[in-house]
Amino acid sequence: MSRNKWAIGVYALFIVFLLLLWQFIQTSLAIQSVVGQMESGASAERSGPHLVLISQELDNPYWRTVERGARDAASKLGADIEYIGPYRNNPQEQKNLLEKVIAAKADGILAQGMADSDYIGLINRAVAHGIPVVTVDTDAPESARLTYVGTDNYLSGRLLGEAVVKTAGTRGEIGVIIGSQEAANQRLRLEGFLSVIEAYPELKVVEVRASNISRIQAAQQAEDLMRSYPNLTIMAGTSALDAIGILQAKKKSGREGLLIFGFDDLEETQQAIRRGDIQATVVQKPYRMGYDAVKLMLEHKQGAALPREHYTETGLLTREDLGGEDSQ
Repeated sequence: MSRNKWAIGVYALFIVFLLLLWQFIQTSLAIQSVVGQMESGASAERSGPHLVLISQELDNPYWRTVERGARDAASKLGADIEYIGPYRNNPQEQKNLLEKVIAAKADGILAQGMADSDYIGLINRAVAHGIPVVTVDTDAPESARLTYVGTDNYLSGRLLGEAVVKTAGTRGEIGVIIGSQEAANQRLRLEGFLSVIEAYPELKVVEVRASNISRIQAAQQAEDLMRSYPNLTIMAGTSALDAIGILQAKKKSGREGLLIFGFDDLEETQQAIRRGDIQATVVQKPYRMGYDAVKLMLEHKQGAALPREHYTETGLLTREDLGGEDSQ
């Protein structure tokens, strides 16, 4: 019986591997097709400026919402837009794609910023070649980018911290999952969060882990934190899939009473808030980011001066805002 279970497990893993490989190949071919069309000059027949949006992770629901906003703005305002990005969070691949888009001579680039000297150098190279760059979601203020469009990440981190204090009180141990140790937006959110928590001596962040923008890794890191810190009463996540991963780990570990706070309002997160499984989430406006980034890029091309930062709205979503299951 144990051999049969082992064989079934191996077979299931093999099937999952094949599915992931197939998705990776399909995504890679799609990206190569887009870049190939640009490099071959296919954009010459386009009716308006050819813009390229480079995401952090191609099929991440958050970035797909940014894409939707960008496409709607491009359609309304007379531009063409291509959407590309790494299949999984991969800063090196983002740099490679940015370099290819520069070589293909796009009319404008919308891209997530990174605190990386090589990446900043690529942005500066694009601008030097007459290709304007707008950073989206995460800024690169040291670069020659035109403007930043997105959340004020430090203030949104403070909003998350204030939600913890309001709901959980001023005593307890907190575990934090951030999307990435390298991403500037994640570090700023963490700084804002800590600036609130550190004002309360009996409220302590015991450890910060990274999920690499992955629900699976968020769950793994959260489960390990729950094992390592038996008195953990609060967990907070700073990227879209972190709270969902934390909730998965909580159910697996049977940790009753653990309070969870997150970022973004994916449908699964909203359902968890309605049930009372997640206490609150900081809500960004990714659709607005994509829309406004395209709009500002086109205004620049018409000679308008742009603000150095264009912050989009953030807020807090709780069970009271959505209506819990017991009120439906």
